[in-house]
Amino acid sequence: MNFSWLHDKPEAPPATWEDFAYFYRSKFYHFTVSDRDHVEKTQFYYNEALITENEGLNGCDFLPLNFKTAFSILTHQAEVKMPSGKVDKPIIQDNRDGTVSVKYEPKEEGTHELVVKYNGEPVQGSPFKFHVDSITSGYVTAYGPGLTHGVTGEPCNFTISTKGASAAGLTMAVEGPSKVDINYHDNKDGTVSVQYLPTAPGEYHISVRFGDKHIKGSPYVAKVTGEGRKRNQISVGSCSEVTMPGVITDDDLRALNASIQAPSGLEEPCFLKRMPTNNIGISFTPREIGEHMVSVKRMGKHIPNSPFKVTVMEREVGDAKKVKVSGVGLKEGKTHAENVFSVDTRNAGYGGLSVSIEGPSKAEIQCTDKDDGTLNISYKPTEPGYYIVNLKFADHHVEGSPFTVKVTGEGSNRKREKIQRERDAVPVTEIGSKCKLTFKMPGITSFDLAARVTSPSNVTEDAEIQEVEDGLYSVHFIPKELGVHTVSVRYKDMHIPGSPFQFTVGPLHDFGSHLVKAGGSGLERGVVGLPCEFNVWTREAGGGSLAISVEGPSKAEIEFKDRKDGSCDVSYKVTEPGEYRVGLKFNDRHIPDSPFKVYISPDAGDAHKLEVQQFPEGNIQADAPYQFMVRKNGAKGELDAKIVAPSGTDDDCFIQAIDAEMYSIRFYPRENGIHAIHVKFNGVHIPGSPFRIKVGKDVADPAAVSASGSGLETVKTGHKADFIINTCNAGVGTLSVTIDGPSKVAMDCTEVEEGYKVRYTPLLPGDHYVSVKYNNMHIVGSPFRVSCEGDKLADVGAQETSTVVVDTVAKFSKGGKNAGIHMPTFKSDATQVTSKGMGLKKAFIGKQNTFTVNATDAGNNILYVGMYGPKGPCEEFTIKHTGRNNYNVSYSVRDRGQYILIVKWGDENIPGSPFQIDV
Repeated sequence: MNFSWLHDKPEAPPATWEDFAYFYRSKFYHFTVSDRDHVEKTQFYYNEALITENEGLNGCDFLPLNFKTAFSILTHQAEVKMPSGKVDKPIIQDNRDGTVSVKYEPKEEGTHELVVKYNGEPVQGSPFKFHVDSITSGYVTAYGPGLTHGVTGEPCNFTISTKGASAAGLTMAVEGPSKVDINYHDNKDGTVSVQYLPTAPGEYHISVRFGDKHIKGSPYVAKVTGEGRKRNQISVGSCSEVTMPGVITDDDLRALNASIQAPSGLEEPCFLKRMPTNNIGISFTPREIGEHMVSVKRMGKHIPNSPFKVTVMEREVGDAKKVKVSGVGLKEGKTHAENVFSVDTRNAGYGGLSVSIEGPSKAEIQCTDKDDGTLNISYKPTEPGYYIVNLKFADHHVEGSPFTVKVTGEGSNRKREKIQRERDAVPVTEIGSKCKLTFKMPGITSFDLAARVTSPSNVTEDAEIQEVEDGLYSVHFIPKELGVHTVSVRYKDMHIPGSPFQFTVGPLHDFGSHLVKAGGSGLERGVVGLPCEFNVWTREAGGGSLAISVEGPSKAEIEFKDRKDGSCDVSYKVTEPGEYRVGLKFNDRHIPDSPFKVYISPDAGDAHKLEVQQFPEGNIQADAPYQFMVRKNGAKGELDAKIVAPSGTDDDCFIQAIDAEMYSIRFYPRENGIHAIHVKFNGVHIPGSPFRIKVGKDVADPAAVSASGSGLETVKTGHKADFIINTCNAGVGTLSVTIDGPSKVAMDCTEVEEGYKVRYTPLLPGDHYVSVKYNNMHIVGSPFRVSCEGDKLADVGAQETSTVVVDTVAKFSKGGKNAGIHMPTFKSDATQVTSKGMGLKKAFIGKQNTFTVNATDAGNNILYVGMYGPKGPCEEFTIKHTGRNNYNVSYSVRDRGQYILIVKWGDENIPGSPFQIDV
């Protein structure tokens, strides 16, 4: 049997799964990555199929020990690990057609692993597992790829052979994160073909029993991934609204938050809004019948008339079982066409309707209200294959959901290329060691770069930037404390892509794909035939596997360079213009914001000839006109320009010809923040475009924003969780909070003294990812991984997203005239401070009396020392820091008597303080 990895010879035909035997499984998929992977669900579905007695299940051969098998791979490195742990070398044969064949003769029974490498790197899917059995074993056996792995939305297949065993009933069961239908077919040759279709990723346990006993190897564990899947979702629906007693002004409304507690104790945030009657309405989704309690608070305290009671009737509670769905679009579909189905929620009470569709392409979803109160939902996929339609009402699946739809028709002929590289965990960084963060940014000057490092205690210092080679830079600093540091790197006073960075000194407290960062022009735009470059930083995520894919109108050439410091350079080159998707996965999970949508322009042509002159710098203010010049240098074609504001809105620039070669471009910024000016010639960006420009002085700085609270740690289903986002001294901007998890969450955001408080109530256990962005840039630590425990209060389905967006107001720290100075937030324990020395017991007039203070194990804070005697303070005090929070203290006195010596670490006395000193 043979299968192939294609190399530089496109004429070699791609293999199909049907050509392979069960014991090798290639991972050569040609699908796009999903918009967001599912977390592994804790809910399990169990399905079982019973095969009645089959008279013909006998005499089937099953992998005798003396078999030889061949398959084709593009590598010259392969080895087989046998069940005993021994390693054997297979025979490698060059086919002289861009592939090689590997042949292996098994010597042992049991599960083997085949490791395949190309240029020292494992090929995708390696190691491959296969099982070897003896033809004379006499046992019922099972084999096939569906027993070890699969992909959501694709049939998983395996085969059962009885090999002459007595005829009896076969029982099969599949248990895992999604409900599966099991289909089987008696081949009348001693084997049974089995197929199941998983609709969610995770581990599936496949049990095969023969005569009420597990067969050899059962239960099997199959790992199903979301590889190649894309998801789209919409949410519509209705809420119940009640009027709140009392009169509330608009100013008060912004500072209020409300929550509703159901009879069962479930408490969720609800929304306050101005009603047409000018009263204040409370909007919520009823989940239970009975008396609910509504609390409205300002700064944590009840307002007048709060709490008050609301009674929910049976007809108002959302009931997914009463939702009616119909239409051929839930059974079959066509590519590049609108596939329609209807949803009737008229008799189902109040509740939100959530529709998500996942499959080989991101299907465009449209929702239309019909005159009779029902909804028409249509979706338009671009690739054939199996699609999973999740339909939920009031957080519960409607009857029949999730639906599996087979879509047929022509695909979009998109090409996909993928590489995978192993990333080693970097050594632990210690206090006092030299720290380095590198990034590649071609086409700039180091003179315009600046970097600052903020420690966990909020002390900010400048960092050194060195140019390692042309376009490659490194930031250097020496940390003085353990914990998460914030590294801000700016070019012309604006954060570079990826900044601000998280940099942990000491052991990592968390790891995973959510801590990987990527940034660079290659994730934003590109030109046909030219390298599109970007950086990937995996340092904070620990060790793991980094997969990079590029999908679009043409196949990409991907290059990868490891910097050996937890970062790497990636570049890709394509031959056709159009829209491409760049996917980045770490340990099989997408990193934040992946996949990235990139538009590749046609060949630059004459666009490279144009140059910009007199570009405005310095004090640029909103609501005022500015201009710059563009010289064509003989280029022939059309020039166009637009300005994109931080909010995402764009506006055309005014272009005027000065003469045949020179043009003036006039723009009018209307917001504060970082704007992008796109200048194109014949549809292609000119050199340096888009140009970033800072408008206003009080520009939002994500590096100055922090988030903390129990709602970012471990939470419980059905219990309200909250956290604070501190925006003091961070300027004015747009704050967005997104929670991605097993179900939607009720969430609100209200203003508090130091910034904003976010509250939410999770309904399903599992990992939730909380993204906090300021002016569309992640703050340090975002997205935060939050573990949720407790009972399931909603049905498990597709991954769901909840978002709240707030336009912030300026916030400043306390301190009067020093309001701009933000005091550090210290984490310390004064009880761990030790002190010693004669100066703590007795002192002598006219001499230097000394003692030492050791706060190495006490965290970080400020050391305060004071002394008072019979006639006032002592004459002189000297404190010297000797490193690692060790201090030498000396003092002198000139009067006899008893003195009081106070030594504090922060606001707390150290052990023994205050000390009584005899002079």
